[in-house]
Amino acid sequence: METTSHTASDQERLIEASAQYLMNTYARHPVALVKGRGMRVWDMHGTEYLDFMSGIAVNALGHCHPKVVVALQKQAQRLLHVSNLFHIGPQTELGTLLVQRSFADKAFFCNSGTEAIEAAIKLARKYSKDTYGPDRYEIVAAHGSFHGRTMAALSATGQEKHRKGFGPMLQGFRFVPFNDISAMEEALGPHTCAVLLEPIQGEGGIHVADVTYLQQVRELCDRKEVLLIFDEIQTGIGRTGHLFAYELFNVIPDIMALAKGLGGGVAIGCLLAKARAASAFSPGSHGTTFGGNPLASAAALATLRHILEDDILLSNVRRMGEYLRNGLKSLAYNFAHLVATEPRGAGLLLGLPLKTDCAKVTRAALEAGLLLTCAGDNVLRFTPPLIVEEADIDEMLDRLSSALTRVGAA
Repeated sequence: METTSHTASDQERLIEASAQYLMNTYARHPVALVKGRGMRVWDMHGTEYLDFMSGIAVNALGHCHPKVVVALQKQAQRLLHVSNLFHIGPQTELGTLLVQRSFADKAFFCNSGTEAIEAAIKLARKYSKDTYGPDRYEIVAAHGSFHGRTMAALSATGQEKHRKGFGPMLQGFRFVPFNDISAMEEALGPHTCAVLLEPIQGEGGIHVADVTYLQQVRELCDRKEVLLIFDEIQTGIGRTGHLFAYELFNVIPDIMALAKGLGGGVAIGCLLAKARAASAFSPGSHGTTFGGNPLASAAALATLRHILEDDILLSNVRRMGEYLRNGLKSLAYNFAHLVATEPRGAGLLLGLPLKTDCAKVTRAALEAGLLLTCAGDNVLRFTPPLIVEEADIDEMLDRLSSALTRVGAA
């Protein structure tokens, strides 16, 4: 076991200070993580944990991947930040690579997923008003969706529990059941400018869109001259075994939001769009101080380049995703009194619906040295780094079995 120079009292003091000085916006575990390598992290006690959260699908290459670390070190010695009023080399390289490997013609960089969604909403509305007049502003989204915490992103989120206490929401958003093409067709009217969907609802509980449904939505948007926006904040950058989840469904959006895994652990968001939609943005219509700055872009560029090398990593995601799914199926059978159904999802974005309280399971997993998180209505979520191997999955299943045994006994 690796150790640190910290003591138990150091961690206790840090936790106490967090409670005293930080706003109470997270139900934090009583653990302070201070070091990570690959699939593992260590707390201030020196306790090791196997990480199947990846910072909630952020650490795509695991913790402190050498290529990301070196890219950050080199860039930090050159230039940390410069305004977007100047050309930024790593940002342009990153945008070029994303456009060349996607449906898009243009990229816009920001700091997070919710900012990418904000940009998508603004772009869709401005394009529609410029093209069709002032009455095209409404965005249709899905029940169970999650698009972020800012007011526009929250207004587009189809989960009341996230919206509670923050009303009134912004106007111009309608919600329909996920995977219901009849409801979608009925919702699209003369005021509709865009449809906003997650190919796989992440925070909503790992619900996968039907292929036929997404294809029908694409056809409907074309027929109604409505933009199709995909939120790939959680599904993008290799998570499903394809660089982008839309490739899995063979459905091309007009606009797409990215974040999470793009920076390999560094905060960055991105909006990709086809040229006709992207043309609605002009100097002064949208912007950001920090988005796509040299440091964040260098980290993202190193992450993306590594993922794209010879398709080796994406092939690993597909193989390990199937291996993980099969392991979870066996676990679901063995713990049928605690697990509701077999796993669902794609690649290394899988969810296991539970009959018992998911929070109890994640706490027991933490005690067993395993990091997991919940999603939606009592679903145990698995988003390991894309570098995961069979031995890591086997170890995770052993630790999770131990945790479930403890929960069942309690």
